Amino acid sequence: MATQTMSFDGVHHEERASWVPMIAIALGQMIMSYNVASLPVALGGMVASFGVPPTTVATGIVAYSMLVAGFVMLGAKLAQRFGAVQVFRVAVVLFLVSQLAMTFSPTAAVMISAQALCGAAGAVIVPSLVALIAENYAGRQQATALGALGSARAAAGVLAFVIGGVFGTYIGWRPAFGILIAASAIVFVLSFRLRADRGRPDVQIDLVGVALAASAIILISFGFNNLNRWGLALATPNAPFDLLGASPAPIMIVLGVVLGQAFLSWTHRQQAAGKTPLLALEVIESPEERCAVYALFAVVALEAALNFTVPLYIQIVQGRSPIATAIAMMPFNLTVFFSAMLIVNVYDRLTPRQIGRFGFALCTVALLWLAFVVRNDWSEVPVLFGLILFGIGQGSLVTLLFNVLVTASPKASAGDVGSLRGTTQNLAAAVGTAVAGALLVGLLSTIALGKITASPVLTKELQSQVDLNNITFVSNDRLRSVLEGTSGTPQQVEEAVRVNTEARLRALKIGLLIMAGLALLAVIPAGHLPNYRPGEIPDDDVAEKRERAA
Repeated sequence: MATQTMSFDGVHHEERASWVPMIAIALGQMIMSYNVASLPVALGGMVASFGVPPTTVATGIVAYSMLVAGFVMLGAKLAQRFGAVQVFRVAVVLFLVSQLAMTFSPTAAVMISAQALCGAAGAVIVPSLVALIAENYAGRQQATALGALGSARAAAGVLAFVIGGVFGTYIGWRPAFGILIAASAIVFVLSFRLRADRGRPDVQIDLVGVALAASAIILISFGFNNLNRWGLALATPNAPFDLLGASPAPIMIVLGVVLGQAFLSWTHRQQAAGKTPLLALEVIESPEERCAVYALFAVVALEAALNFTVPLYIQIVQGRSPIATAIAMMPFNLTVFFSAMLIVNVYDRLTPRQIGRFGFALCTVALLWLAFVVRNDWSEVPVLFGLILFGIGQGSLVTLLFNVLVTASPKASAGDVGSLRGTTQNLAAAVGTAVAGALLVGLLSTIALGKITASPVLTKELQSQVDLNNITFVSNDRLRSVLEGTSGTPQQVEEAVRVNTEARLRALKIGLLIMAGLALLAVIPAGHLPNYRPGEIPDDDVAEKRERAA
């Protein structure tokens, strides 16, 4: 670990720790990020392989994020009690098993179950990574390590799109996940280069807190994921049940929020009684730290929404190959990678508040730009420019906000910061993906139904032969093949294709405008981030002094 020494001139100098442990930590982050980033790239292949709609594949993303978010606080306590290195190794083995199931999954249900198991492993890995960084690095080196962790996440996204794109196009989607079997084994071997830490047997595990937190997060995630399928307000025929005609989806969301409040109340009671709470409230005790959490949720949700929207449009709407998706998203992923790593170089010149406001303003401009320039070809230069702008803002924000949370808390709370980060990011990813799917399908359905009703060519007789209650994103070729089984004339088929094309593009544009509005609103919490003077972002020693003073 980095330490402070004093030279003969009376100036403190920081001894630099070895970067070797960071290799295992970064690879641990990469296998998780690669897995979840590969799912959108494999979207088309899974839809064809399992014979399910795109929203079902999106459920795999939600299942992973939901399990990580729901149990990452438990994972943090396990790391504290048994030692971060030990639980990290066990979780990596569990991740390897989940990838075996993923690679050879015969049905969509098995795929979703594999992602849920992968999420359970991730719930332990996420807080362990932060605890291992805090144990091995401090000061400026810690900030660089945190930036490297963010860059590892972005780099895994780049690799997922490249490898998944090439394999998905020429071999199939399964080998892209099979790589993770070998990668997990490598991480397990490298974990023995990490410094063995001691567990703290005195750390208690608050099972009531685990139940409340997990239930709240799972209900919120599950509710958002089924808003479109079960109904936004009134229950649809697809809903498993209804409450006096109301859809269970929004009820689940409200109940999840209530349980979340109950978790916070219970945590306050545990801490007041001198017991070990599931989440140390010190990591969110100040308004600045809470605003950092809100801002982190916003930027990750926006990233998840965009990561779902682009592959959906390229593979399902345009009917292009996974490698086309990789090429289209490459500028964005590369920009996130470099931004996450290089943003630490401006910490001496700009305050977190300034960077936060600038980052969300850039995301807003990028999404507005995309909404106005996007056509039916994502490879156009104006669209690529918009993706690069968004990548600069997103990569900078994720690293900055994570660093704000870590530097504001003592090293002893590193696991809690890691669990808070994991909960926030994965709940945001689940909500962002689910909302993007529900929003785009809902907009498509509304716009398409309006155009169909207004068209004199698409007669009532033809409409009765097509299921208009389940309008979703399909390619024009797929639509033509469906209409061939009806009594539609060639003129009616072409009119239906025209309506489908226009409705999809308009739904995409409106969806991007709504996302831009959400990015603009996120400037509000960013405006309440810490306003350290340049060069004065606190290190771990400052956080520990603040804890002792409290």
